[in-house]
Amino acid sequence: MQSLRNIFRRTWSSDARLDDKTVIITGANTGIGKETALDLAKRGARIIMACRDMEKAESALKEVVEGSGNKNVVILKLDLSDTKSIKEFAEVINREESKLNILINNAGVMVCPYGKTADGFEMQIGVNHMGHFLLTYLLIDLIKRSAPSRIINVSSMAHSLGTINLDDINSEKGYNKNKAYSQSKLANILFTHLLAKRLEGTGVTAYSLHPGVVQTDLWRHLNPAQQAVMKMVSPFTKNSVQGAQTTIYCAVDPGLETKSGGYYSDCAPATCSRAATDDSVAQKLWDLSCQMLSISWD
Repeated sequence: MQSLRNIFRRTWSSDARLDDKTVIITGANTGIGKETALDLAKRGARIIMACRDMEKAESALKEVVEGSGNKNVVILKLDLSDTKSIKEFAEVINREESKLNILINNAGVMVCPYGKTADGFEMQIGVNHMGHFLLTYLLIDLIKRSAPSRIINVSSMAHSLGTINLDDINSEKGYNKNKAYSQSKLANILFTHLLAKRLEGTGVTAYSLHPGVVQTDLWRHLNPAQQAVMKMVSPFTKNSVQGAQTTIYCAVDPGLETKSGGYYSDCAPATCSRAATDDSVAQKLWDLSCQMLSISWD
C-alpha cells in the first residue's frame, strides 16, 4: 500500500537557484500555485503572485514572504474571467517589469455549474484556456526579451477525456461540466504544443503538465457521487506541496532548457492523448482563440 502511494506522491529535489529571475504565477493565493510561489521564492526569484481574490492574496503573500525569507514578492490583481483585467495586468507588467523569465499559467476552475465570463465565454474554456492564451500573448514580447525563459501551462490528465468542439466551444448547444473541463485541459496542451513550435529559436520554451490528483478547493463543484469517489481514493491523492512538484520541476530543472513542447507528470515526461498532439486541431483552436479574443498572433 505504501509503495503504491509513493507512485502518486513522487517529489522532486534540486538546489537550483533562480536569483535575478522574475516569475509570474497565476492563481498563486491557494493550492499548488501558492506552494509553487513559496518554493521559487526560496530559490531567490522575484515572485509576482497574480490573484483574483486580493484578500486571500494578502494572506498568501505573508505566508510566502515569511516562509521563504524573500521580500521580493508582490501581489497583483488578475481576473482571468475578464479580458479587461487581463489587459490591465499585462499593461502593468510590461510597463514596470524589465524582464519575465518564467510565466506559470496555473489558475483554473473545475467542473463548475454553467456560467459565462465577462466576455461571454463558457467559464471553464474562458478561464482555463482563453484567459491564459490572452495573458501569454500580451506578455510574449517581454518573455522573448528575457530569454532564456519558460512558459508553463498546468493541464490535467482529464485532457485525455476531452475533445475540442470548434463549432460550439462555449457549450451553448449543451453543457456537460465534466466534458467542458476536459476540453479546457486539452486546449492547454494543444496551446503548449503549437506555442513551442512557434517559439523555436527564440530561447523561450513551453511545457504542459498534469500535477496529479490534488486535494484542493477545485473539488468544491464535484457532485455528491464524485465527492464520494474522491474520498475513497484520497489515500492516493496529493496534497498541495506534492501537487506543485511537477510545476516546480518544469520551471527549474536545467535539463529542460533545450526541450520544449513536452507534457509532464510526476516530474518526468509523460504520454498525452493522441488528440493532444493533433497539429491541425491545435492550429484551428489557435485561430479560433485569436478570433474570439480579437487579437492577431501570427
